[in-house]
Amino acid sequence: MSNKFVEINPDDFNYSAFKLIAKDWLQITAKAGDRVNTMTASWGGVGQMWGKNSAFIFIRPQRFTKTLVDKSDVLTLQVLPESLRKTNSYFGRVTGFDEDKIKASGVTVLSEGEHVYFDESDVVLFCRKMYAQELNKESFIDKSNIDKWYPQSDYHTMYVVAIEKLLVSENFKKAHNL
Repeated sequence: MSNKFVEINPDDFNYSAFKLIAKDWLQITAKAGDRVNTMTASWGGVGQMWGKNSAFIFIRPQRFTKTLVDKSDVLTLQVLPESLRKTNSYFGRVTGFDEDKIKASGVTVLSEGEHVYFDESDVVLFCRKMYAQELNKESFIDKSNIDKWYPQSDYHTMYVVAIEKLLVSENFKKAHNL
């Protein structure tokens, strides 16, 4: 059974960004050529940047999804329902360098224009890249984060993306009175 999505204005999306990103976990999904990949992320944020509704996300250099994000102008941020928590965990644990995670997971890939997303998602943000920069050791003010999060010096790349469209499943919309 296919999920039904409703487009909503980001200003009307009154769901906690803290919960959405850190607790529900985001999927960062991108396509380059005929390859689609996703990864689980729990670091990032949403807000305003350069006059646009925006998100910022972080991807480590060794992630296969980063290779696709770097080759594309767009990406999709999405949240899967709690019922797919094991799938979410799998997407964060397995690398797309080793296997086709999407195919193995059984999620259904949908596309709209350049964007790809999963039919099973609760929330989908269609995003366009605006800025990317690698984090570097010299820019850390709180140096304790270097040893804690980067013992292998594998600093994330930060991406700032414009949110072009926000979809929610009808079930999510009803459950959260959006």
